[in-house]
Amino acid sequence: QVQLVESGGGLVPAGESLRLSCTASGGLLIGYSMGWFRRSPGKDREFVATTYSTAGTTHYRDSVKGRFTISRDYDKKMVFLQMSNLEPEDTAVYYCAAGRIGGTTTYDYTYWGQGTQVTVSS
Repeated sequence: QVQLVESGGGLVPAGESLRLSCTASGGLLIGYSMGWFRRSPGKDREFVATTYSTAGTTHYRDSVKGRFTISRDYDKKMVFLQMSNLEPEDTAVYYCAAGRIGGTTTYDYTYWGQGTQVTVSS
């Protein structure tokens, strides 16, 4: 049973950066694609970024391209989301997820963390 724990959230002014971390325990992440999702108040959970296990490729939602970078450390069983030039619209709870297939929908992932709050002030 894989368990995921996010950290690194906080309150920052617009234009600043944050780095989110996701630490896995209870199992190996080799063969799993890793993703980041977020949920803003009153909205559904939405895809942010993913890194696919098979080809090592990454994919981002359009609004974060060029500002966010997803990466992973297999040895440490960690996944990161480097967020730069943050905007108030990025305010949300950010979730880490792991799945055999990976993708842009929540159905593509099996394991989820509890989330970490990111608040960007204007």
